[in-house]
Amino acid sequence: MELLFNPIIISVILLCILCLCRINVLLALIVSAVVAGKIAGMHAGQIMDVFINGMGQNSETALSYILLGTFAAAMAHTGLADVLAKRIALLIKNNKFILLLILTLLACASQNLIPVHIAFIPVIIPPLISVMNKLKLDRRAVACALAFGLVTPYIVFPAGFGLIFQRLLADNMTSNGMKVSVTDVWQSVWILGLGLLCGLLWAVFISYRKPRNYENIPFREERRRSLRFTESHYITLLAAFATLAVQLWTKSLPLGALIGLTIIFGTRAINPEKMDTLINEGIGLMGYVAFVMLVAAGFAGVLKSTGGIDSLVNAFIPLMMGSKLVASFLMLIIGLFITIGIGTSFGTIPILAVLFVPIFVHLGFTPFEAIVVFASSAALGDAGSPASGTTLGPTAGLNVDGQHEHIKDTCIPTFLHYNIPLILFALLAVLIF
Repeated sequence: MELLFNPIIISVILLCILCLCRINVLLALIVSAVVAGKIAGMHAGQIMDVFINGMGQNSETALSYILLGTFAAAMAHTGLADVLAKRIALLIKNNKFILLLILTLLACASQNLIPVHIAFIPVIIPPLISVMNKLKLDRRAVACALAFGLVTPYIVFPAGFGLIFQRLLADNMTSNGMKVSVTDVWQSVWILGLGLLCGLLWAVFISYRKPRNYENIPFREERRRSLRFTESHYITLLAAFATLAVQLWTKSLPLGALIGLTIIFGTRAINPEKMDTLINEGIGLMGYVAFVMLVAAGFAGVLKSTGGIDSLVNAFIPLMMGSKLVASFLMLIIGLFITIGIGTSFGTIPILAVLFVPIFVHLGFTPFEAIVVFASSAALGDAGSPASGTTLGPTAGLNVDGQHEHIKDTCIPTFLHYNIPLILFALLAVLIF
């Protein structure tokens, strides 16, 4: 009975219901936070204070999105995005599977090689919408391909965002009583990558293989550009690699994006007089996503303050019956509820570490088993959460003509095809290794 009235459970379910009813994600997060706080006995002023203070936890992420949105706008102004999109259109030769493969690889590169995260999507995808319509490509398959590229690399590869995720995982496990290194992490999480790959193949070749018709609705003025690379294009690519290098060196994504923009404007690849225009466009591209991330952090702050996370875990412990397999399943469910509400796997790690590591030690989990279950628990819900960049990004690109719904066409497909494999393959790791 206590579990049924847990503020975490009720607020996350409410969040999902509101989003399914097509209530704006920002409003849904705020309402769900207030409900969680009231169930926990907090007064309205206290809830909003905690909420606003919690927003600061994602301030670096929000700043990164704005700067990366500006960088993406710069790519569009130099014409690099259009050139890449047109070269992709020529390369695919009316084969939708080649297009999906290219988009998947681009999404993977956005996490590790050129860490612009989701900022590339609103730039690259719109010029390809007419091609997708011609191929009658189901945009749900595109959303799944992009989500795979946004999630799998940071879980599996220790570079770019992956290095941040895996270091955060190792540090939090170590500080809570189980010594783990980054090397241990990347040597363990390969099985989760395999599960995500199975989910991608299922989505592309089974679930969304059939043709789907879309109207050819004009949504922007078509620009005619040469397919040749110019000096400004090469400078923009140099700036992108500089962004990666600085981010890896300083561990600061905003600083990396700032250096990239400095190169673009300093070399006059884009006239510095257009700086205000690009900043405005960057905010237009990524401002909404950045603000959702801020609000999601406020929501997470309220969830932590309710004390519901501890009571949620305490309610599940008697159900574990001393079994590692049962305990793993229950921990995965807890991670799913927390992450789908917060919308960020990175922000979920510190919460789960405090709760899960003592259970790992008590039940005798090996480091491999603990890492796989912990990483999967943290990543669960990232694909499928209405407040996650993994779902907001694809929707921002695919809905430019109003024919792709955030919940029905992005969140639900990505939830089904990636969260289910993550659970199954994490349990498989505990069962057979």
